[in-house]
Amino acid sequence: MSIRLFALLTLLAPMPALAQEEPPPVEVEIVGGGVKGNVTIAIPAFPSQAGPGDGVGRQIAEVISADLRSTGLFTPLGPNGVATYGASQAATPAYPTWRAAGASALVSGYVESGAGGRLTLACYLFDVTAGRELARQGFAVNAGDWRRAAHKCADLVYSRLSGEQPFLDTRVVYVAETGPKNARVKRIAIMDSDGSNHRYLTPGQATVLTPRFSPRGDKLVYMSYQGRRPRVYVMDMASGSTRLLVPGTAFTFAPRFSPDGNRIVFSMASGGNTDIYVVGANGGTPQRLTSTPGADTAPSFSPDGRRITFESDRSGSQQIYVMNDDGSGQRRISFGGGAFATPVWSPRGDLIAFTKIGGGAFRVGVMNSSGSGERLLTNAWQDEGPSWAPNGQFVMFHRTAQGSGNATLYSVSINGGQPRRMPTPVGGSDPSWSPLND
Repeated sequence: MSIRLFALLTLLAPMPALAQEEPPPVEVEIVGGGVKGNVTIAIPAFPSQAGPGDGVGRQIAEVISADLRSTGLFTPLGPNGVATYGASQAATPAYPTWRAAGASALVSGYVESGAGGRLTLACYLFDVTAGRELARQGFAVNAGDWRRAAHKCADLVYSRLSGEQPFLDTRVVYVAETGPKNARVKRIAIMDSDGSNHRYLTPGQATVLTPRFSPRGDKLVYMSYQGRRPRVYVMDMASGSTRLLVPGTAFTFAPRFSPDGNRIVFSMASGGNTDIYVVGANGGTPQRLTSTPGADTAPSFSPDGRRITFESDRSGSQQIYVMNDDGSGQRRISFGGGAFATPVWSPRGDLIAFTKIGGGAFRVGVMNSSGSGERLLTNAWQDEGPSWAPNGQFVMFHRTAQGSGNATLYSVSINGGQPRRMPTPVGGSDPSWSPLND
């Protein structure tokens, strides 16, 4: 699957040239530690050959609207219930119409079908209040990949207005759970970040856990009970082929790639102890990084690959530790009440997400990489297993309903706000967010 990006000047000759000076962003207000969705943004159906408001142009506007609503920063208007327009008006919007509709920003564009089944999406962003263009870009895709063009347009709008890196054109892998609680079938599934294009990657004959993307998104590393032993496997996403990471019969689990994709850190149980090891992504002899009594597990690299955070019960309860990538300099960084598990380093390097265990509940929170500034992002009965969006602004996790054992996926902004349920066709746990698609 490929996507081609280009300036709209190459699409339509009569379109005005891009502005020479970058206009300032529309202000997005963040109030009291939570993000307030105060930007009302109109997203009418994109005109296409099928008509001003029909066919794929309407579907694209629906995807853009859902994407932007999911960020918590925007209140979309449309595509239902707002005016439509022709392709010639995509770059010259009728600002009074959108001001009257209550919009402060507008996403417009058009869709063209070309030779070889290609589809071109033109995407414009306007500041309705000031009456000026903020951004424009074109995306050419195979017709079957129209949703990716919509996600790219939504990312353009999100980044231009928030000042943050894009994250909407991404995928999610997770453990899809079906069947009764005492005979649960757990398969790895993959979907777009909005829940579309869902499919299974493993057949369900062996229970699988902790799928994690490689930095390029072309491989997965995960733990499987294949052969009735928990061991780490690597899957090639293009071919679907799998291989055992560390030969032998030792129990291996909790794997994760290094930021450059050249190493995999994981836990191995041997001689009655569980420690953290690292090995080349293509295999080899594992290097032991920890050797203290107790269970050391859930390792995660810092973005520069020079440090690793992990959980350990060496102090008598589960706490978060950091160490250098050669195992030196181990030190505890969590000292709040309760226990801490599944630490994951933010792709920005400034925060570590974790599962907080205390008061009969599991909650997801973040702390500075030094251990200071602990704060909780959720407040349900059992939230756990955080995974970062590639821009470091959102955390995905799984929530288990009390008494049922049924888990579902949620995401939440690190700035606060209500968690948003992720659409999945079956129960799900242990999500992993992909890097931004190429």
